[in-house]
Amino acid sequence: MTTDFKTDSITEIESQLIEQGVLYCGVDEAGAGPLCGDVVAAAVILDPSVNIPELTDSKKLSEKKRNVLFDIIRETALDYCIASASVEEIDRLNILNARMLAMSRAVAGLSLPCEHALIDGNRLPKLDIDATPIIGGDALVAAISAASILAKVHRDREMLLMDEKYPGYGIAKHKGYGTAVHLEALNRLGPTPIHRRSYAPVKAALGNMPVAGEHE
Repeated sequence: MTTDFKTDSITEIESQLIEQGVLYCGVDEAGAGPLCGDVVAAAVILDPSVNIPELTDSKKLSEKKRNVLFDIIRETALDYCIASASVEEIDRLNILNARMLAMSRAVAGLSLPCEHALIDGNRLPKLDIDATPIIGGDALVAAISAASILAKVHRDREMLLMDEKYPGYGIAKHKGYGTAVHLEALNRLGPTPIHRRSYAPVKAALGNMPVAGEHE
């Protein structure tokens, strides 16, 4: 069941921020679990005068609905920024720190003078503004839901491009997650440059196999 966020369904922290006249954004990320590709984050400042029906955690929405909401959010938000942390950064920093880095970049990339960030989850990235973590925030706070949708759709579209660049892995379908099809292709073809070498299935597939695309 999706949620239609209206003024009577906002959280206590949102009510306090609105009452104090504080400009706040919602922040979320997508792509922590996949075996390949960047981790993507988004920060969104919604227009309080615009109600966007069916905003909720992006994972609870169909791909078609996410794509529709993606355009609506970009058209109606007061401000938004989509940022990422690369595969190299994921492998060097670990996925938790890469997630935090992507979210920091998203907030820093906002054009409006945002004063507070509402972050999905129980950890806070390093920011120059005040922030509040909200567990399950992507289903509770409209701005976080919007951020989750922007991050998810943007990353999924990046994966479609990667499928064209690295055919044979089924990336367009599984978006990098460790499905049986993906694991079989990974072991048969070897990892591509976009595979996360710090992830166990990729490590296992490496062996002595050449990295796909390195000698093209």
